[in-house]
Amino acid sequence: MAELHDHGYETPAVAGSGAIALGLAASASTLGEVRVLARSDSSAWRAEETIEELCGKIDGADAERVRVTTSPNDVEGCDLIVEAIVEDAEAKAAVLAALGEICPTADLATTTSSLGIAELGERAGIADRFYGLHVFNPVPRMELIELCIPGALPPEIGARARAFCGALRKHVVEVPDEAGFVVNRLLFPYLFDAVRLLDELGLEPIEVDACMSKGAGQPMGPLQLLDFVGLDVSVAIGEKLHAASGSKGHAPPERLLEMVAAGKLGRKSGAGFYKY
Repeated sequence: MAELHDHGYETPAVAGSGAIALGLAASASTLGEVRVLARSDSSAWRAEETIEELCGKIDGADAERVRVTTSPNDVEGCDLIVEAIVEDAEAKAAVLAALGEICPTADLATTTSSLGIAELGERAGIADRFYGLHVFNPVPRMELIELCIPGALPPEIGARARAFCGALRKHVVEVPDEAGFVVNRLLFPYLFDAVRLLDELGLEPIEVDACMSKGAGQPMGPLQLLDFVGLDVSVAIGEKLHAASGSKGHAPPERLLEMVAAGKLGRKSGAGFYKY
């Protein structure tokens, strides 16, 4: 069983090589060594390049402290493993179950933004040492962590989780184990309403975004934010929220579903509501 250190953990690891995973790994490098488990050699190469770039933008970060690997055995002995892969319950459960076997004494966490923590932990067979660590993209800049600690979790694990978040200098809000936690339950009805307004009012995306960025002081407009999050990710989150709440506001708009079907996923695909 891991002990409580000043940073919560001495040897953290992140499973995944996307923006959230690498942002978290780069941020954690300010505390010491961290490992990144990538799915393939090509993912690992891209991850190493991205880590170099990210660490150059974070005070105290050091890319030399981040070890990128494709071998699950390389995370054996880590005292925390944070899963940060695609927002899919089956995929997450499979990865978490495998990591739980490799690291039988490590705490495990997930960056999910929409899945139930206790349910996912039960599915992966790790419920007695598993919690939610919802960081926000871009991780180095965003200040919030929604920390979801199931009630049945041993208190010492919660203490380590809080210490780790504090060491990352994030503002922590402990949230209940409800689909979407707080941010996404409030955010996605707003984002989806912006999509519906495009058709209802005949406006262009840049006009809707200007209203909210210049009129409501938002850092970016709702349609630009959807492109940034990824339209496919947004649809997946909306579908899970809608299934849990039954609220029409959580249901992804038809226009968004059509864009995803056409391969327009936002910034990562080069086209969404805008071209990139």
